[in-house]
Amino acid sequence: MIICPLCDHVQPEGTECDVCGRVFPAQTVDAAPVAQLAELELTPHTGGRAAVVVAALPELDLTRQKAGPDLPAQVVPDLELTRAGVTGAVPVAPMQELDTGRAQDDGVRTAAPVGVVVCRYCRNEQAQGMLCDRCGMRLPRARVAATAVAGAKRPEGDEAGWVDCSSCHTPVRPGKACPECFTRAPAEA
Repeated sequence: MIICPLCDHVQPEGTECDVCGRVFPAQTVDAAPVAQLAELELTPHTGGRAAVVVAALPELDLTRQKAGPDLPAQVVPDLELTRAGVTGAVPVAPMQELDTGRAQDDGVRTAAPVGVVVCRYCRNEQAQGMLCDRCGMRLPRARVAATAVAGAKRPEGDEAGWVDCSSCHTPVRPGKACPECFTRAPAEA
């Protein structure tokens, strides 16, 4: 069994945690030293290309068939691979007893979490940022709309050196990782 070092989740197998997504370190297997046994006969082999003398057995029939690209292509006249036969008129009617599994829409939507958010892994309460300051996992926070960020103030200094992050629209330097969501901004061309 594997126990995640971050969230203590126990799972039977895998390369990453099923709960928090942490990638487990790769297990390295050290090669055990191999000692040659003295009682074994050594039979050296010269690379697999040594000439072998063979003779045909007289009791076997030589009936080898041609195989591969040396056979001519043959067409099967009564086999058409592109179309099925005519099936006739098939009645199509919806099944009344089939449950689609969807409830009727009542129009009520869950409000996006804003303000202080609680991390679902470590229960840290955090007012801003997309990643938890304590465990580093993504917080269930709504992303700020592009129209709200358009009026956001750029950091002091040169105004032309900043671009918007493609994920969360936070001002970020070209070629650098976003401080909110860690998405790398494209470098200036």
